[in-house]
Amino acid sequence: MTDVQEAPQPETLHGSPVSYSRGQKVVHPSRADYVKVLKKLLDDGFAMCSDLTAVDYLTHPGRELPSGVDAERFEVVLNLTSIATRDRIRVRVQVPETDATIASVFELWPGTEAMEREVFDMYGVSFDGHPDLTRILMPEDWDGHPLRKDYSVGRIPVQFKGANS
Repeated sequence: MTDVQEAPQPETLHGSPVSYSRGQKVVHPSRADYVKVLKKLLDDGFAMCSDLTAVDYLTHPGRELPSGVDAERFEVVLNLTSIATRDRIRVRVQVPETDATIASVFELWPGTEAMEREVFDMYGVSFDGHPDLTRILMPEDWDGHPLRKDYSVGRIPVQFKGANS
């Protein structure tokens, strides 16, 4: 009789790969499973979305991702908190440059309304199903998305009240 050890299976949560960053659990759902996984996390007690933002990896493509997760230019990142257990979890979803859209989570956490608008305004990532996806920081007629890595650095002259022009 021989002892055959099976290779350890990668950790998953609700069917999505898991990694750890600075001691915090990070779940990596696909864009297709994003809302399904978030609903399960909400059922698990993660009742507060404390942050929703994005990252543009255009100039830093070599980040670490779990096996089976393909890196894309954009990543939407959520930080969820369980008030009851004080647990935190991070959710990282890859969003391709060629189709920079993802489902809105406004129905799950209404407090994400402004955060999704900010990501839309600064990165150009659209949130399907958002109740009012309009610019929140830049003027409505602004061209481009200032936090994209390929956005040219410009200059807007500052005018101080009462100063000679």
